[in-house]
Parts: sequence; C-alpha cells; structure tokens
Amino acid sequence: MQSFWLIFQLLACLGLGFLFAKRLPSWLEKLAFKILPYFTYVLLFAIAIEFSETIHTITAPWQILSSAMLIALSTSVGAFICCYILFKSLGYQPSHGKVSMQLVTSSLINISYAFIALGAGYAFAEIVAYFHINPHISTWNLLLVFMFLIGLDLAYSPLDRSWLNWKIFLVPLGCIVGSLIGAFIAAYFLPNINLKDLIMLSQGYGFYSMTGIVVSELKNAHLGSIALMNDLFREIFAIVFMYIIGWRYPRSAISSAGATAMDVTLPMVKQACGNDFIPHAMVSGFILSVLAPIFVSILAAI
Repeated sequence: MQSFWLIFQLLACLGLGFLFAKRLPSWLEKLAFKILPYFTYVLLFAIAIEFSETIHTITAPWQILSSAMLIALSTSVGAFICCYILFKSLGYQPSHGKVSMQLVTSSLINISYAFIALGAGYAFAEIVAYFHINPHISTWNLLLVFMFLIGLDLAYSPLDRSWLNWKIFLVPLGCIVGSLIGAFIAAYFLPNINLKDLIMLSQGYGFYSMTGIVVSELKNAHLGSIALMNDLFREIFAIVFMYIIGWRYPRSAISSAGATAMDVTLPMVKQACGNDFIPHAMVSGFILSVLAPIFVSILAAI
C-alpha cells in the first residue's frame, strides 16, 4: 500500500505542475524556470550523500558501475535497433546530416557536470561522516519538488497537433520495446540481478534524477545505485549514438535517447538530425518522461 502512495505522490506533483503552470504568478514561474536547469545537480548531490552509506556496505563497488554500464548499453542498443526495424518495415530510408565538434564537446562537458555533482555529494558525505554529522537530506522530498518543476516545463513544451502523426509514436514505442529486449539480453550476463529488477531498471529511459530515488525507496539502495548509474550511462550512450550515427539514422538515435530527447539531447537532435526531426524528439521525450516514473514505480512495487 505504501508503494502505491509513493507512486501517487509522484504523479500528483507532476500533474499539479502541469495544471497550475499558467496559473502561477509570473515571478514564481520565472523563478521555477531559473531553478529547473540546476535542480538536477542538487538532486544528484543529495543522492550521492544517501548512496555513500551503501557503498561502504558493498564488497565490490565496481560491480555497480559494470552492471549499470552493461544494462545501459544493452537497452540503448536495443532501443536503437528496435526503432530502426520499425521504420525500416515502413520503407523509410537513411537520412543525411552533419555535426560540429563544438557541440560534441559542449554536450560532454554538460554530462560531466552530473558526475561532478555526484562526486561533490560523495565527498561532502565522507567529510561530515568523519565529524559524526548526519545532514538529514530527504531526496524523496527533493524529487517531489523536481516532478512539480518538470510538470511546469511540460506544460510549456512547444507541442503542436500537427506533430501527433501516428508514425512519430513509433519512436517512443521503439525505446520501450527495445529497452525491454535489452533487459532480457542483460539478464544473460548478469545472473546476480533477477529479471524483474532488470526490466524495472530498463524502463528509466535515461531519467536518472528520478529512477535512482524511486528504486531506492521502493526496493533498496544497492539497486537504486545501479538505476542511477544506468540512466547516466544511457544519456552518455545517447549522445555518442547521436553524433556517430544519428545523422544517418535519426529516428533510431532519438529512440535510444529516451526521455532526454526533449531536453538534454535536443540540441544534438537539431544539429545532427535537422529541424525536421525535432517533433520526433519532443513527442518521444514527452511521452517517455511521463511513462518513466509510472513504469519504474509500478515495476518496483510489484
């Protein structure tokens, strides 16, 4: 029963943000949108503090990284291939495009900020632990605030009815099905993690600031650590795919980007794939951003 209450809280905060977006005072809206780009790093800082206690209880912490990287690779490749097959079956041909090293470098720097926030949080936790201080930071409450801000952002996302072509919905479908297939592949190499948990981890779609906390709350901190690193690696793989082969297979690259397609990787979509594929990224990212907390929460609660 507690798990359903947690799921309700997530969806309620997301819905409230969406519903009250255009009813809030203008100064409050401006403040919210100024905070939103940096709130992820606050969450990651807090998550690292919480997970630092878990790391001390694990005999081989490197297993978290290796497991997360394998899950991220299998689900990202699975999403890419599944989307490719879907559009290939409809007769779609490869596209053309080009990218610049400037945006590649900028994107990798932005990704590094996430790891810096994690490292800073872990260092802070170690320092305060040395002085026997417990900071008492609630990552769950921070996540609820973040979901409210995401709801605000989704309400102002420039979605247009002309974008809602049924073929565009094949992009998020490819991500969902491909991620599921990737979980089954990962199960062959990770017998220490049961299949149900792998399926749960596969449905985060790169939404790392949400999945780590939800999985920790509903399952345990060890799986929560894997969930966090898995979705961080998925975001990195999405950027790599976008620049290496996204200009040739844009829909597949967008599918592998998961929930990040409408925010973090959107500039890469614009440059590598072209403006024609921005609707694919926006619609897919929107759908997956909404589904990720629902799927992960339900699968974690089962």
